[in-house]
Amino acid sequence: MTKKRPHSTVILAMTADGKIADFKSNPARFGSQTDQEHLERQISLVDGVLFGSGTVHSYGTTLSITNSQLLADRQQQNKPLQPIHIVVSASGKINPNLRFFSQSIPRWLLTTTQGYHNWKNIDNQGFEKLMIYDNKIPQKIDFIQAFEKLKALGINKLAILGGGKLVASLLENNLIDEFWLTICPLILGGSTSVTPVQGIGFASNESKKLELLNVKQIDQEIFLHYRLHS
Repeated sequence: MTKKRPHSTVILAMTADGKIADFKSNPARFGSQTDQEHLERQISLVDGVLFGSGTVHSYGTTLSITNSQLLADRQQQNKPLQPIHIVVSASGKINPNLRFFSQSIPRWLLTTTQGYHNWKNIDNQGFEKLMIYDNKIPQKIDFIQAFEKLKALGINKLAILGGGKLVASLLENNLIDEFWLTICPLILGGSTSVTPVQGIGFASNESKKLELLNVKQIDQEIFLHYRLHS
């Protein structure tokens, strides 16, 4: 059966102890050049890139495709040179002065009604499209309806780049199909350090089961590709 939503893949680099940021929530810049190339290659295969506002505030930018071969491949497939970069923010409170807003990429905002009003009061609009999907819970986004709309708008493949709270919400709604996890050779520790999946967590009998599709070691990093069991 054809899904009414995009095929979605989480792509994250993490430490050997499962952290994607340190206890100060500094951006994770511990991945190697090989990991950066892997991430860019995965982004080149999708129609849209989804990430939380915390992620874009942390990095200040998003990763656009610069590799000439990857750009040529997209052009040959009649795809836009850059996928759509979609920021998720229920509050709509995003710094309009981020370098993200000067990058040559299409930008959308996925938010709530309140978030829409917060953002539209900012002179620099910055986004080509504002998608408003309220959950029954105040200040929460209805991701199921939002994903169905993304599919209707032509986003068939979606990359999810964090953070942990967003990944947790999407897992709770069964909206993730695959994981690409790069294991980097360092330890950060810390009970408050961010992990790939935040939120309140899942009970052991409700855990999300994974199937390992591929494992590859390049120098000191390990690249794991998983599929979620439906």
